[in-house]
Amino acid sequence: MKACHIEERIEAYIRQFQLADVLPGLLQKHLKLFRFRPEEELCKQGEEPQYIHFLVQGKVKVYTTSFEGNTLLVAFMKPLGILGEIEGVRGWDNLNTVTAVTEVETIAFHKRLLSELDEEARFLRFLLDKVTEKFYSKSLSLSFNLLHPVEVRLASYLLSVTSASGGDANEGVAISTMKDTASLLGTSYRHMNRVLLGFIIDGLVKRDRGLLIVRDRQGLSRVAGRNIYETEDRREKP
Repeated sequence: MKACHIEERIEAYIRQFQLADVLPGLLQKHLKLFRFRPEEELCKQGEEPQYIHFLVQGKVKVYTTSFEGNTLLVAFMKPLGILGEIEGVRGWDNLNTVTAVTEVETIAFHKRLLSELDEEARFLRFLLDKVTEKFYSKSLSLSFNLLHPVEVRLASYLLSVTSASGGDANEGVAISTMKDTASLLGTSYRHMNRVLLGFIIDGLVKRDRGLLIVRDRQGLSRVAGRNIYETEDRREKP
């Protein structure tokens, strides 16, 4: 993690996501820019958070860990997501672990500033909307998503952790991490391998030099139906 104060870049993100009318002037003056590398933790379950982060670039993975050490994938998050607002408002420790999937940038303010915003109705309404959206997302992830077959869960996961552009021929998922992936998806490693073998036979993915590489993104999308781990793809359209 690298924290810095690049005023021009912060102002550019405020304009891009139309936050000028939402963020009180007090917060805008104290915003910092944070940068995270892939696999780097933005926050860790059980630890006390210090900052409220607005995800403005990249993609992160949100997962929870049980007392027994089992992990379960909650969701992937893209801009504009907020991290730490529930914990900051309630004074709780982090509910989940969040790690960067790609290069990530956030703009953030220290949680102590929340106590000075009681009269900022517009910002508090914005924060409430984001909290409600997050609980909606997590509720779906921990119940509805586990009702999907492993084929759908694995296809959705592979779509989320690989680039839609396909610009890098060497981009892929390290095969050595697939045991952890099985745990994240709430299935056994043996069962996931059977599903993965079917994907390989169908030409959807291939193994190459220790990587699992997506060959047919449209085919994976057909298996997934819709990406159950991407928040904006989960909602039914009227």
